[in-house]
Formats: sequence, C-alpha cells, structure tokens
Amino acid sequence: MTAGNLHRDAIPSRDEYADRFGIKLQGRGRNVMGPCGIHGGSDSASFHADGPWHCFSCGASGGDMLDYHRQVHSLTLSEAARELGCWVEDGKPLQAPGKARQRPVAPVAEREPPEPAPAYVEALWRQSEPLQLSAAAEYLRSRHCVLPPADGDLRSHTALKHPSGYVGPALLGRITHAVTNEPMGLHRTWINADGTKAAEPGKMTLGPKRGGVIRLWADDWVTSGLAIGEGIETCLSLAHVFQPVWCCVDAGNLAAFPVLPGICSLTIAVDHDPAGLKAANDCAARWHAAGRHVRLVMPPRSGADLNDLAREAA
Repeated sequence: MTAGNLHRDAIPSRDEYADRFGIKLQGRGRNVMGPCGIHGGSDSASFHADGPWHCFSCGASGGDMLDYHRQVHSLTLSEAARELGCWVEDGKPLQAPGKARQRPVAPVAEREPPEPAPAYVEALWRQSEPLQLSAAAEYLRSRHCVLPPADGDLRSHTALKHPSGYVGPALLGRITHAVTNEPMGLHRTWINADGTKAAEPGKMTLGPKRGGVIRLWADDWVTSGLAIGEGIETCLSLAHVFQPVWCCVDAGNLAAFPVLPGICSLTIAVDHDPAGLKAANDCAARWHAAGRHVRLVMPPRSGADLNDLAREAA
C-alpha cells in the first residue's frame, strides 16, 4: 500500500469500537441502539453490524465507525483514521489501535430501561412447549393463520389456569422489548382441546407490555423489511403475503413502535377501526419522517381486521 492511504480493512467494527471507547449498546443482533456522541443523546442512535449508523434525534449518519469517530471529534478523514490505526504511511499504521483519545461525553439521562419480566412470568415461559402438534396450533389453523417458525416467541402450554378457575391448553406469546429484546411479559390465549377459544376473557397479558412486541419471527429472520400488527391472529394472517412479522399486542404499542436501525421498509397490518387507524397512522408518520418506506394493509370493511378477511376468504 502506498504512503498516506486509508486501510479500510482496519476500520474497527461496531462492537470493537464500542468496547474500545466504553460505549454501552442496547440490544442484541445486527441492529442495536446506543448514545449519540455528536449531540449527547441517550440511546438515540442506531448502529448496524455492517457499519451504517444514524441518530434519530440530531439526524447525523454515516457508513462506518470511522465516519462516526470523525464526526464525534470534528476531525478530518485522515486525522480520524490515524487515531483509529487505519491510516497507513510507509506500510505501517501511524497509531496502534487502543491509543486513540477518548472524548468525554457530557452526562446524559439514561433511557428508561424496560420493566423486567417478573420471575413467575419467566417460570411460566420455561414450562411452555413447541407450538407444532399442539391444541394451540390447531386453534391458529382454524383461524387460517400461518404457523410461525419454531424459534419465534410463540409457544403452547398444555394446562394453564385461567383466573376463572378453568384449566386447559393455551397459546403463549412472549413479550420482549422492541429495541433491546429483553423479556417483559406474556400474552395468553386460552383454548379448548379441540382448538376453539375457551374461557372469558379468552386473552390476557401477564407482566409488563409497554414498548414490547411478540417476535413471531426471531431477530435472525429480520433483514431490511419487517411487518407489524396489533393482534397475533392479525399478524399471522398478514404472514400469508409478508414475513417476518412481529405482534405489537395492542394499538398503543403499535402507535409507539420505534424506528429500528437497518429496517428500510415497514408493512403495517391496520385494524379498520378508529383506534387501529390512528395507531397505524402515528407509526407510519414516524417511520416516514425517518426516511423509511411504509406500506399499510387494511381490510376494506369497517370494524374488520386481517384475520376476519382471511377467514372470510377461506
């Protein structure tokens, strides 16, 4: 390599840079959130494992951690590359990795962490079994739903007690935080052995749910596109035409669904009622403002959801 060149292979990865400068990233997988060192925002920046990053508060963005370092410290490209040890002169990096200066970031308030799942919620989830070949699976098939992959957060319980005293099979959806994937609570649907819905109310949540989703498809299935909806059955009806899908549990969570790093396109299953329309429009506006493509899918009949449409078409 000639003198004074950028050695791109030596640019630190997202995780290497975070470890080196003590940046606390929130979440797991390819898309995570973290603080913005440019304006001091707490967990307002998204960082993708392949390099691209974007702050949803100040609008700063870049293609890799060299761009991030350059903007945080107001450096030229060569100055930032020298500090990170990826600028080569005479065949040698000018500064060994690990000796770059660390700019102190002004203290900022930590983002409120998701409320942790109570111990009994986690214990109940551990008692659950795979969805396939269960009464819960028969219930979903009877509703003309697509069964999600086995690694998703939807399982079954053979004998779950309802507050009314009824004990029977149930469909369990694990609620995790939309950004961090931390466990929060459970969504429970009681069913009869023949796959029909049982007990009233037939659906109940247990533990925290605000800011949570049911990852019907695990994070590893999510690349540049994602679909969301309110209810499990609605989401698994949308799955006939689009996957992966996450369930937001209710209209409030759907309305507040955050813009996630690395997701370029969002499909929203809209419940055709006032609350559903408002939630979908609020969510769509946020994603549009972030420069993402949004598509709304809604049944034509007022008061219906996509599962109603799927059952009518069957």
